[in-house]
Amino acid sequence: MTIRTDVLRADILITAEQLAERVEAGEAITILDVRWQLDRPDGRADHALGHIPGAVYVDLEGELSDHSISGHGRHPLPSGAAVQAAARRWGLRSGVPVVVYDNWNRAGSARAWWVLRAAGIHDVRILDGGLPAWRAAGLPIADGIENPVPGDVRVLHDDLHDGELPTLTVIEAAALPDRGVLLDARAPERFSGAAEPVDPVAGHIPGARNLPSGSLLDDTGFFRPAVELEQRFGAVGAADASVVGVYCGSGVTAAVDIAALAVLGIGAALFPGSWSQWSANPALPVAAGSSTAHGEDDSRS
Repeated sequence: MTIRTDVLRADILITAEQLAERVEAGEAITILDVRWQLDRPDGRADHALGHIPGAVYVDLEGELSDHSISGHGRHPLPSGAAVQAAARRWGLRSGVPVVVYDNWNRAGSARAWWVLRAAGIHDVRILDGGLPAWRAAGLPIADGIENPVPGDVRVLHDDLHDGELPTLTVIEAAALPDRGVLLDARAPERFSGAAEPVDPVAGHIPGARNLPSGSLLDDTGFFRPAVELEQRFGAVGAADASVVGVYCGSGVTAAVDIAALAVLGIGAALFPGSWSQWSANPALPVAAGSSTAHGEDDSRS
């Protein structure tokens, strides 16, 4: 890569040791705990039992999604106004950096990173390795609930589909494989249609290529080194594609792929509604089977 990936990585990620050093030095920094799992979406109780000191709990379901919106998948994007109100509750202040973390596959933190940056809040980093990395480093843990002083941050984009990070509509997602690479960040069995535990229809968007978000992390939950990320994205044609789009089940774990691409200096558009929006429309085609390096589907229905 012509761009130094160590510089890019430092703009997207922060280590537990780096965060601890900044906190100990008395630097102003806002820490958000975005615990969320597909089978355990409410992490509030776990947060109360133990979190990074000063971290404020963020509810992915209620604050990073807007379930009052229909027809846009299981985790529709919130409005900019809602993000601003929530961010102020969390204590976000203008000019103060933000660190987001989770305890499961970087899904919650990547979603928060994407939403905040799309809203125009730029100085946001994901804690590499999440809460397990903080614990493994022997760093302090607090319990209870934090009550931050309300913040003053401003969000300038009320529609995050038209915010500071690119997004795809259904029509754009359908057309993207003809001019670039559309990545599906779900597990291989969901992509192939062999299993679908959440959505009513199994399979994937025709022409998409599978690169599970979990494969971009090592066995301890850290983002892989740049050379390994480049190899994995290169294997599906995304490392040198003219345009890249990413989707998953409902627009959450796709943000992990997007963050990993950003480490390489590659911009990618999110299809926010993802498979949950696509599969809910019976008029849209569904592909099944594996995907070749050229994105060709073994079967199509």
